[in-house]
Amino acid sequence: MLSASELPVGESAEVAIGEDRILLHRSAETEVHAFSAVCTHQGCAVAPEPERFACPCHGSVFNLETGAPEGGPAREPLPSYPAEINGEMIRVRA
Repeated sequence: MLSASELPVGESAEVAIGEDRILLHRSAETEVHAFSAVCTHQGCAVAPEPERFACPCHGSVFNLETGAPEGGPAREPLPSYPAEINGEMIRVRA
C-alpha cells in the first residue's frame, strides 16, 4: 500500500490494489479518502490533479473529498472505498 509519509496532507495519489486503480486524497493528518479511478461517465481512467480528480476523455472532474462530479458529463460520483490511516500506513479496503 502507501505509507502516510508518502501522501502529505493536501496531496493526492493513484495506487494499484491488485488490478484496481485507486485514487487517494489526504485531507487532514488523520483523514484519507479513496475512490475508484474509473470515470462514471464512460469508464475512462481518472487521474489526480492538484485541486480535483479529472477524466481526460470527456472533461469530467470530481471532488477530492467526496468523489462527487463537479463538471463535465459525469452525473454519478466515483465509487468510494473505506480508507484509514493506521499508524504509518494508509489502508484501503477495496
